[in-house]
Amino acid sequence: MADDLPNIAAGRFHAIDHDALFPCVRSTHAPKILLLYGSVRKRSFSRLVTQEAARLLEAFGAETCIYNPSGLPLPDEVEPSHPKVKELRDMVQWCEGMVWCSPERHGAMTGIMKAQIDWIPLALGAIRPTQGKTLAVMQVSGGSQSFNVVNQLRILGRWMRLITIPNQSSVAKAYDEFDDNDRITDVMEELVKFT
Repeated sequence: MADDLPNIAAGRFHAIDHDALFPCVRSTHAPKILLLYGSVRKRSFSRLVTQEAARLLEAFGAETCIYNPSGLPLPDEVEPSHPKVKELRDMVQWCEGMVWCSPERHGAMTGIMKAQIDWIPLALGAIRPTQGKTLAVMQVSGGSQSFNVVNQLRILGRWMRLITIPNQSSVAKAYDEFDDNDRITDVMEELVKFT
């Protein structure tokens, strides 16, 4: 590279046409968003927040699909051909963006949430099913506000080469605060814009 400096200074190299290499083509269809939640309780606040997020995403013009983790086996317990695993993987291939919402349990995301993420492969042959897709992270807590789960989800998103949007939502005392959806609205609006 040092040998090229005189050539660059003398203008002997042509400028790269970024528009030709990276054309800006806007999608003509609604963004496809997959939503995952981390609880199978009958009254699950992470599921309720996820359903609210889906409602907001649809109002912003997105197409949504919510995965129900009930019945999903533990990672490596069964073959990837298991119907619940196949359903999850098909949804991941379908989507262009994701929303992950987990309750905080013992200061971390739930095992149910982690199991879903662990079943998403980093590669299917030569295809990376998550690379370049967008991600929004949210958490619900039974107590005071914490950011443990959203921080963990961000790390996993980065590891899986997802584009995790800057905005996030942490709903403290979800049993009291479920009516306060302003932050969720902001996060979903940003996800649609990024996607």
